[in-house]
Amino acid sequence: MSARALGRAAAVAALVVWSLAPAAWQVATALKPDVQITQVPTSYLPRPPTLEHFASLWQRKPFGVYLANSAWISSAATLLCLALAAPAAAALGRMGGRGRDRLLLGFLLLSLFPPILLLFPIYEAVRALGWLNHPLALILPYAALALPLAVWVLDAGFRQVPDEIEQAAVLDGLGPLQRLWRVRLPLAAPSLATAAILVFIFCWNEFMFALTFMTRDRGKTVTAGIASVSGASLYDVPWGPLAAAVVLATVPLVLLVLLFEKRITSGLTSGAVKG
Repeated sequence: MSARALGRAAAVAALVVWSLAPAAWQVATALKPDVQITQVPTSYLPRPPTLEHFASLWQRKPFGVYLANSAWISSAATLLCLALAAPAAAALGRMGGRGRDRLLLGFLLLSLFPPILLLFPIYEAVRALGWLNHPLALILPYAALALPLAVWVLDAGFRQVPDEIEQAAVLDGLGPLQRLWRVRLPLAAPSLATAAILVFIFCWNEFMFALTFMTRDRGKTVTAGIASVSGASLYDVPWGPLAAAVVLATVPLVLLVLLFEKRITSGLTSGAVKG
């Protein structure tokens, strides 16, 4: 192996370790007995591993309810977002000239806009509608905030659909919505899966809106639920249950990404190569 290849391998290995180390530390903390979490010198591995923090977490809070709330609210917001993004991306895919590029750039810039800046006006709108502690208070803002990113991701997939296929669908008498549903969406499935995963992860991980709009304990999502885990006093930080909560909240996302890994990779590289 050449020195350059060895250097690249070392750089990749260092990057992988750097990326996985926080997750590994959370898992190790979740499995440590209380006495080992804060002991000096630091104990890096649990000896022996224990599941007491997971059991304690379930006794402290209705964590299963938090997970269920996050799952269905994120799913509903993702479906709504994709239902709005797909027609927009399909229309952009057939546009030409600088107008299309400017619109795409605008969508990309909007996807980078910090949602926290919109917290107060959205809160006022939610309060005026009487939606505090209602799932719509999260579903609609999540779908709207993730919409620019979904359009930007889907555009590359729709542009890969040959014009000849759509022209053949027109000759068969299919209308615009029928062509979108029966022709373009199936052919752009990798980009659709990628957009769905990215939107779902955004909705699952969102914290400030969930903490602000859902004040009832059984209405909280998993991120707000983790924030509500507390100790016996102000100075008692339950590191073990907190680590267990983070692990439980992360596992569904990891499984989701592993399940759709090939489609995500294919969707992200759509449009990268011409020809």
